[in-house]
Amino acid sequence: MGRFIWMAGLAVILAACWNTSVPITPTVTTVVPSGQCGIRGVLPDPNCTSGATYPAVTQSTIGTTICVSGWTKTIRPPVSYTDELKAQQIAQYGYSDTKLADYEEDHLISLELGGQPTDPRNLWPEPRYGSPNAANKDKVENYLKAQVCSGKMSLADAQKGISTDWTQYLNEVAISAQDIPSDDPDDN
Repeated sequence: MGRFIWMAGLAVILAACWNTSVPITPTVTTVVPSGQCGIRGVLPDPNCTSGATYPAVTQSTIGTTICVSGWTKTIRPPVSYTDELKAQQIAQYGYSDTKLADYEEDHLISLELGGQPTDPRNLWPEPRYGSPNAANKDKVENYLKAQVCSGKMSLADAQKGISTDWTQYLNEVAISAQDIPSDDPDDN
């Protein structure tokens, strides 16, 4: 009987972990002391924001995850979490401007490319001002998602490219802007 209860408990835990639509209840944890991160032009510090992927999104699952309009709503962390993390990370990056509204707490590997929703290594306070900026990165994310979902680029290549240097795609985005679906605004 004890073995049956143990196995039933394990089955419940595994089922809960497997369900990708279960809302994530994150906890903010400071991983880097204040002023220890440095921005590289418009790119985050890879020692502080290296990117992280969501295990439920793989090349074989894109048809039921990222390529489904609105899917990112099912995994997007609450604003209460991202705002608290944004404030911590603004200090970690040593920004002189500490107004939360001047930054987008951005997923380095976007949710629409299978980025991990709550891992601080995949989130950073991206400036909304300057050029290129957060709005330009959103266009790159849409472009890469369209490439992945159409089969023109692998998920792994898109994840590596955006986490390494998303600005490398700005020319393609400018050329292909008419081909990039505006899609679901929640996916940005």
